[in-house]
Amino acid sequence: MSLHHVALEVAPGDRDALVAFFALLGFEEAPLPPSLLGATRWMERDGLQIHLLFADDPVAPARGHVAIVESDYEQALDRLRAAGFAPEPREEHWGAERCFVAAPGGHRVEVMAAPPTAAA
Repeated sequence: MSLHHVALEVAPGDRDALVAFFALLGFEEAPLPPSLLGATRWMERDGLQIHLLFADDPVAPARGHVAIVESDYEQALDRLRAAGFAPEPREEHWGAERCFVAAPGGHRVEVMAAPPTAAA
């Protein structure tokens, strides 16, 4: 079993900024089936997708988040900072660096240097 995608609600006005944000983390826009054109945009990296669902009143949970493992953690943070984002370092739980970043539209994204199983 594997996780295929997560879905985040986003205001239509934030969609381009959120697509650009995930591109900083190595995601590329994925093609949509014709039935979904105009309702969503999909980002993909290594078979994992993030679906951006357009909503007039989107909900970005205060503590909920997407966690992304970056094999070159420092370069990823450099790209985020250069684009105006402010990664907030967090305590290491498994001996690997991690931080949270506020993405466009208010979603929290955790960036991790390694997944728990690899760093434990």
